[in-house]
Amino acid sequence: MLFPIHRPRRLRRTEALRRMVRETRLSVDDLIEPLFVCPGHRSRQEVGSMPGVFRLSVDLCVDECRRTAEVGIPAVILFGIPESKDAVGSGAYAEDGIVQRAVREVKQACPDLTVITDVCLCEYTDHGHCGVIRDGDVENDPTLNLLTKTALSHARAGADIIAPSDMMDGRVGTIRCGLDENGFTQTPIMAYSAKYASAYYGPFREAAGSAPQFGDRRSYQMDPANAEEALREVELDLDEGADIVMVKPALAYLDIIHRVKTQFGVPVAAYNVSGEYAMIKAAGRLGWVDETRVMMETLTAIKRAGADLILTYFAKDVAGLLRD
Repeated sequence: MLFPIHRPRRLRRTEALRRMVRETRLSVDDLIEPLFVCPGHRSRQEVGSMPGVFRLSVDLCVDECRRTAEVGIPAVILFGIPESKDAVGSGAYAEDGIVQRAVREVKQACPDLTVITDVCLCEYTDHGHCGVIRDGDVENDPTLNLLTKTALSHARAGADIIAPSDMMDGRVGTIRCGLDENGFTQTPIMAYSAKYASAYYGPFREAAGSAPQFGDRRSYQMDPANAEEALREVELDLDEGADIVMVKPALAYLDIIHRVKTQFGVPVAAYNVSGEYAMIKAAGRLGWVDETRVMMETLTAIKRAGADLILTYFAKDVAGLLRD
């Protein structure tokens, strides 16, 4: 009887052997934890569709950031929930806005923690869209000035990285010029470069109160069917001065992550978004899947596809597993 010469199973036989030849390794250094900051004091409100995720007042956000730093996670990204909203999202660029206050207090308490701020208007507008509305449409160029004002207010508060997520054309270049002209030449931009008009964002919109009040965002976020367009968007953002590019969502767009990393060779972030998180949590609670194993398999796949950084609501859970 002829036996096989090549036996790949030899290197799968024990956990020690599997560890020795493992090709992709998750690290705590890969992780960015998203946090939602809301008004109030000692306020902690669980998001119904995202078990284990909370809207936190600034004081509790600071406490959460201390815990984040203690487990070795290098960065957080802050999303603001303002006390009031208006048509032009003025709370986004107010010097005493919710994110600006959070940045100041977090940086004072955790100076070595990297604080990233999401730059968009949708959480702050009463219509829920990411820009200025005229005749029922989102106006691109008038929105750019407001995004730049928002980015500058975050940088003045002490943000380490600015992350525009609005998908307006030209916003990276406009923000880069604004930062440079005001002395923030060393502040990096992490651009949401390939942000798709995805159904996976539902739980986030509950958490941030940012669902559009009319229509949808398909006129400015990307068509999920398009890949070549994603590469063009990434190239444009890099040409305009982006330091890190992002693909969002992650799990249904692993091919995009891989193509971006292969073609451009720059730091690539991927957002393991709220819907991806919620599905795993729900299936885990029902006993349909092993939540921990599915979580780790999912994040490993995102890393294997080419992501250098992963924004994930699982960040602390993963950090605990990696530490143990």
